[in-house]
Amino acid sequence: MTHPPLLHVHAVEKTYGTGAGAVRALDQVSLDVPRGQFLAIMGPSGSGKSTLLQCAAGLDTVDAGQVVLDGDVLTAMRDDQLTITRRDRIGFIFQAFNLIPTLTAKDNIVLPLKMAKRTADPVWFDHVVGMLGLLDRLTHKPAELSGGQQQRVAVARALITQPDIIFADEPTGALDQATSASLIRFLRRLTDELNQTLVMVTHDAAVAEWADRIVELRDGSIARDVARSVN
Repeated sequence: MTHPPLLHVHAVEKTYGTGAGAVRALDQVSLDVPRGQFLAIMGPSGSGKSTLLQCAAGLDTVDAGQVVLDGDVLTAMRDDQLTITRRDRIGFIFQAFNLIPTLTAKDNIVLPLKMAKRTADPVWFDHVVGMLGLLDRLTHKPAELSGGQQQRVAVARALITQPDIIFADEPTGALDQATSASLIRFLRRLTDELNQTLVMVTHDAAVAEWADRIVELRDGSIARDVARSVN
């Protein structure tokens, strides 16, 4: 029995600007992501990889085409519906950690739940922070944490709502090589141990090698789509 993809991107187009200055960022891009897959999106600067992630995550509108998340058409939703969907069903990890400096690590992690007026599942919370090695850092504020620890707090925040999918935009971009390697191992574990679906944009080929699949964009189109076996 064939299961429908968790994420379905169909013939998506996106253009920035008008007239002679118009730039076609995405040109009829179609992509299916099954549940539990770790997908890396690569490409040179200006290839459309971050635009694809933003459109797939409902952070940006499309000019044509369709984005479907587990049967729900994101591109047909009203703004208020999209806001709720992003809050409750999608996790985000960015190059900038985007932590609230006045909040502790714990309060930053549970912030999406507080915004949704939900309480954290204590078993899930302990599992996530334990897996990420944050149990002894929960009372620390961001300024008291290393860059790698801050990014792990951001990963925990993305996971705390138990989202359908996580989108990560250059998650290792602000980290040194050793810290990047540690973080990407954590992201790999999310798929292996939690069956978490993860879509990651990266310019780093060594980081992309941890993914199950690598899609390369060039000039707004998919130039290469390769499934991999990760040991």
